[in-house]
Amino acid sequence: MSAEDRPAPRPGVLDIDAYVPGRSELPGEGPAIKLSSNETPLGPSPEAVAAFKEAAGALDRYPDGAATPLREALAAQYGLNPDRIVCGAGSDELLNLLAGAYLGPGDEAIYSEHGFLVYRIAILASGATPVVAPERAERADVDALLGCVSERTKAVFLANPNNPTGTYLPFDEVRRLRAALPARVLLVLDAAYAEYVRRNDYEAGLELVATTDNTVMTRTFSKIHGLASLRIGWAYCPERVADALNRIRGPFNVSGPAIAAGVAAVEDAAHMEAAVAHNAEWLPWLTERLGDLDLRVTPSVANFVLVHFPETEGQTAADADKFLCERRILLRRVQGYGFPNALRMTVGTEEENRTVVGALTAFVGGASGTA
Repeated sequence: MSAEDRPAPRPGVLDIDAYVPGRSELPGEGPAIKLSSNETPLGPSPEAVAAFKEAAGALDRYPDGAATPLREALAAQYGLNPDRIVCGAGSDELLNLLAGAYLGPGDEAIYSEHGFLVYRIAILASGATPVVAPERAERADVDALLGCVSERTKAVFLANPNNPTGTYLPFDEVRRLRAALPARVLLVLDAAYAEYVRRNDYEAGLELVATTDNTVMTRTFSKIHGLASLRIGWAYCPERVADALNRIRGPFNVSGPAIAAGVAAVEDAAHMEAAVAHNAEWLPWLTERLGDLDLRVTPSVANFVLVHFPETEGQTAADADKFLCERRILLRRVQGYGFPNALRMTVGTEEENRTVVGALTAFVGGASGTA
C-alpha cells in the first residue's frame, strides 16, 4: 500500500510532540524517591480511599453521566452553581475539550513562554495555531500576552500558578488581561495549584467566571487531593461554555470510583489543610537550603521549586540529574519547557526533602572540587 492510500491524520497532528511525564522508575532494585510529578507527599484522604473501595462493589454499573454528586460537592464547597461545573478525566481532558469546542483551522491561541505543555498539544490537536508570548523574570507578562493578540486569536491559556516555574500573576493583573482581551477571546485560567497559594493578591478565577461570559477556570484533584491516578478535573464555566463542553465530552467521562473518591476528598477539609500546612513549612525550607548551595531557585507559590544549575561542565542540570538518579532520586528535567539547565523538585516528605538537599550538597561540593 502506498503512502497516499493509507489513512492520514489531519494537518497539524504530526506536528505535536507527545507529552512526556516525569519519570516514575529507575533501573535496578530498591525504592526510589520520586519527586518528579508534583504529587502530594501526604497521599489521598483516607476517606477518599475508603469511598473508592466501597465504589468497587458496583463496577458493573455505569457511573452518573453528569458526575452529579461530585459537581454538587464542589458547588457546596466553593459556593458555586453546580450547573456551571463540568467534570472531566483530569483537567487535561477539559483543556482539550475547550480547545476542541472553541478552536479550529485558521484560529490562534496564546500561552506563555514556559506554560504547561498540554496547551500546545490541545491547540495543535484542534487544528489551530499556537502563539507563544515571552515571559518576564520567568513569569507570565500581561502586556506580552496582549501583544500577541490578532484577529485570529480565539483563546488564551494561562496557568496561574504556572508549572514548572511556580510563579503567579496577582489577580489585578489577571483582571487587566481579561478587560483588555477582545470579548470573542476565551480566557482559560488553569488553577491546578491554587490550593497551595497563600498570597493576599491571588484569586483562582472564580470571580471572573462569575462576572464574565468568556472566562473559564480549571482545577484538578491530582495535586492537593492526591488523586492523580483517578484522573479527576473540573471546570467552572459560563453557562454557554458549560453547555458546549457537555455536548462534546464523553457521556461517562468520570468513573464511578473517581466520583465517589472525589466527593470524599472535597469533604475532608482537614486532610487538605494538613497538605497545605506541610507545603507551607517545607517550600520555604527547600528554597532557602537550595539557595545556600548557590543554586538559583525561582520563587514558587506552588508545591514544587525550579532549581537552576551552572553552565559549567560537570555542574549542569544533566550532571545533577545523573548524580541523583545514581542515588535513586527522581527529579524532573524541564528542557521541554525552555529550561535546559534546571530541575523541578516537588516538595516531598521531611525525609525526602532532607535526603535530596543532602545529595545536592554532595553534588555541589564534588562538582566544585573538580572545577
